[in-house]
Amino acid sequence: MLDQLPRMVDAWLGSLSRQGGGIGTRGPGETALEMDRRRIKERMKVIRKQLENVRGQRAQHRASRRKNRLPSFALIGYTNSGKSTLLNRLTQSQVLAKDLLFATLDPTTRKIHIPDGPPAVMTDTVGFIRKLPTNLIEAFKATLEESADADILLHVVDLSSPQMPTQVEVVNGLINEFGWNDKPIIHVFNKVDQAPFEKQFQVKAFPRVFVSALTGEGLDRLKRLMLEQIQALSTEVELFFPRESEHRIFDLDRESKIVKREQGTTGTLLRAALTPALITRWQEFLVAADHTSI
Repeated sequence: MLDQLPRMVDAWLGSLSRQGGGIGTRGPGETALEMDRRRIKERMKVIRKQLENVRGQRAQHRASRRKNRLPSFALIGYTNSGKSTLLNRLTQSQVLAKDLLFATLDPTTRKIHIPDGPPAVMTDTVGFIRKLPTNLIEAFKATLEESADADILLHVVDLSSPQMPTQVEVVNGLINEFGWNDKPIIHVFNKVDQAPFEKQFQVKAFPRVFVSALTGEGLDRLKRLMLEQIQALSTEVELFFPRESEHRIFDLDRESKIVKREQGTTGTLLRAALTPALITRWQEFLVAADHTSI
């Protein structure tokens, strides 16, 4: 909208010259110009307020997910690499997926089921590019907040693109710039159905998987890698559930892998693999290191 203001000024100055407006006068053209400027500025204020409201809502959603202690994945990658199509495949969703620049601007989060894994969520984000248009910076910042909060990143790469090396370099540079190097990253090379087989030998990133979000090829392997990454974040701990709280074991079994179970007269002692977030969630049942009997 800001870029419309200079053109409006030129248009209305031309109108003033035809209407006889001059120095020291306040013709109808000048009044209309001021009204249009005011409308645009008011509209910009409304949009900024809406962006702030959306950012606040997203922050609440992220806080809710942290409270529920769900492992989270974020899809990142160069624009048009197939992230939205991959999200749809993995979560059985119907998120907009088009061959367009910035088809996804609003981060979309969906639940994902990983066999033998705990419930998790996955977020689709705006595609990266070398130079971001100024008028998309606010939307881009908002989507980056989702990626920064994720436990694990999925870097989706268009294997069929002639510019694949450059696109990978751009995304890796942004990962470094945003300080995400300490996050686990799975490199997902998409569109194997469209790429020559020999292109797979040009890939050096690890851990990696070759998939087609369009046909479903390689998605089982991707899910296994995702489970491995969740498990890598986990630590085996002991938990004790008194008789009156043993019904909670059902919830724990849905969220984690119970390795060992020992039932006693006063309750049940378990050994389970928990992520740091789940350890916080179940801390009231954690057993001290010197616990020896139940």
